[in-house]
Amino acid sequence: MEGTVVSDADTLSRSEAPVTRLRVTGMDCASCAAKVETAVRRLPDVAHVNVSVATETIAVRHGPTINATAIAAAIRTLGYGAEDPDASCEPDSEIAETVWWQRPKAVLTLICVTATAAAYALGQIAPATERWAFLAAMSVGLVPIARRAFFAARNGSPFSIEGLMTVAAVGAVVLGATEEAATVVLLFLVGEMLEGVAAGRARASIRGLKSLVPDMALLELGGTTEQVPADTLRVGAIVLVRPGDRLPADGTVIEGESTVDEAPITGESVPNRKFPGEAVFAGTINGEGALRVRVVSTARDNTIARVVRLVEEAQEAKAPSERMIDRFARVYTPGVVAVAALVAAVPPLLLGASWSEWVYKGLAILLIGCPCALVISTPAAIAAGLSAGARRGLLIKGGAVLERLAAVTMVAFDKTGTLTEGRPVVTDVVPYGRSERDVLSLAAALESGSSHPLARAVLAKAAEAGAPVPPAAEASALGGRGVAGRVGGADLFLGSPREAAARTAFPPEAEVRISALQGEGKTVAVLLVNGAPGGLLAMRDELRSDARSGIDRLAEFGARAVMLTGDNARTAQAVAKVLGIKAWAELLPEDKQRIVRERQAAGAIVAKVGDGINDAPALAAADVGIAMGGGTDVALETADAAILHGRVADVARMVSLSRRTLANIRANIAIALGLKLVFLITTIAGITGLWPAILADTGATVLVTANALRLLQTQD
Repeated sequence: MEGTVVSDADTLSRSEAPVTRLRVTGMDCASCAAKVETAVRRLPDVAHVNVSVATETIAVRHGPTINATAIAAAIRTLGYGAEDPDASCEPDSEIAETVWWQRPKAVLTLICVTATAAAYALGQIAPATERWAFLAAMSVGLVPIARRAFFAARNGSPFSIEGLMTVAAVGAVVLGATEEAATVVLLFLVGEMLEGVAAGRARASIRGLKSLVPDMALLELGGTTEQVPADTLRVGAIVLVRPGDRLPADGTVIEGESTVDEAPITGESVPNRKFPGEAVFAGTINGEGALRVRVVSTARDNTIARVVRLVEEAQEAKAPSERMIDRFARVYTPGVVAVAALVAAVPPLLLGASWSEWVYKGLAILLIGCPCALVISTPAAIAAGLSAGARRGLLIKGGAVLERLAAVTMVAFDKTGTLTEGRPVVTDVVPYGRSERDVLSLAAALESGSSHPLARAVLAKAAEAGAPVPPAAEASALGGRGVAGRVGGADLFLGSPREAAARTAFPPEAEVRISALQGEGKTVAVLLVNGAPGGLLAMRDELRSDARSGIDRLAEFGARAVMLTGDNARTAQAVAKVLGIKAWAELLPEDKQRIVRERQAAGAIVAKVGDGINDAPALAAADVGIAMGGGTDVALETADAAILHGRVADVARMVSLSRRTLANIRANIAIALGLKLVFLITTIAGITGLWPAILADTGATVLVTANALRLLQTQD
């Protein structure tokens, strides 16, 4: 991440104040982020601070009297790393990931383990030196902890876990429990190391997406190909993608035909056939045929880069439950310190109990009460949920949206391109006096060379049936009425039933069949051969293969599906009948918005699913707007959430992911508070002491993080 001032377009705020972004290393939980945020907020001329553990970044909106150097210095005093703001690096450059056992916390833990083991061995050999040996071993780990505690307190965080840890360890030494104090420090460091490993796994789930784009690309230059870095490709460049290669950029196929495995981006298990004119995405895998592709976006703006950027920004936005936990923690931690003080002082003062016994219990309560596990319980689950969705082509813009999805009771779908494929296909061929293959052959001859969607449907059906496409003479379009021409000496016309009826009389059975096909919501074209009916072609924008199953799955979640479309009523009702849902048809964009608001007024929590363009008013009005698209700018930027691959069932998967994430949050809170309550009771009862107390904190933190990471493994 860069340490330079960037424009407001790259920030979460709409203020005109500049924003500095830095990469911060060493943060493992939300309490770490809180210390960094508090310290930076205390700097002069700082207006807003946003820290993300998931992305290891800080965004600071500030005035002209402060710069990135001062911000980095404040962060480093807390013991965290901050990228040098004067480093000359590309904005999207990545700091090399260090393996967990080479990180500073792991190295410190290993040194402390060695020192503690040596102290134990020395104590066995020379018992008189045991106390001093354990004191030295404890100091190895406690000095760095105490230093961090000092700077955290000086920068506005007096109740940090490092501060509580330092007080507890020093107090234990004063009470004569030096061996236990050394053990507690060691367990604390082990817990911190495990937190770092877990946090690193969560970050790696998103960073892994970036590795999908190959480093090199075959760029065509002057009739030859040259290997160049993929991140240097410019819009309009032509690249050659060989069989088995990953696509180096988003682009459009200009030559070649091949299957492309889009599973890395969309999660779609079946490779898609790609033809000239179709879009392909960076990071997908070419199949058996070579493709020439025209680049349509640079490395910074390709699908994967935008997905990663979207998820990182989403993780920076706190969910309502996360904000609630943060507010609770600000009161909870001072409260725990007060309880610990009362436990340490009240029994000796009022009941004449032993000072050493109750001070020891008070110190244990300090460790039990650390809010780390509680504070991280929600953001860990939210980050894992957002990451899990992104890896399946479900892009959700923040924890607030993820939470709202769980409450959805109605899903309003657009029709064209959402419930349907968005392109017509030939569904019926009805011949008169000739074979179906002949009808397709003659119709395709008239349509060859046309780019009209209906013409492409006819040509595709002819290719599928293996029908030859003979050359047509004098072929011409008739101004929206149809096409005409000559094939093999026969005069041909292909057009609407109304135009065909004006040219010849239909037999009764043809009129009945045309009416029946139109009743099914299909567009009918009539082929005339030498002025007589030669056949009928029926076309329709077909439903997506998973439309019915996706709607049925929503019903299982208690979410009712409806359809809002601008298409004609007959077509809309035909589609709605197949899906078993209610439909509103012939709607303008403002009509869709009005219906969404009417449903909301009736008590429904509405999700609107559409293409992000003509559905924009309804998407904005809905409780959750979901854009359906194949990685387009609109699909990624218009709504609250986006589905990269056009699967209706992905809407239900979003709802399912939301509900699993909320269940995970509730489980995490129960783990965090439950463990603390158990150890609080056992400590006061004298059953457990300092080292089990630190396990109550670090153990709970590791448990809730590991529980949240289960969301990454969930398949749906």
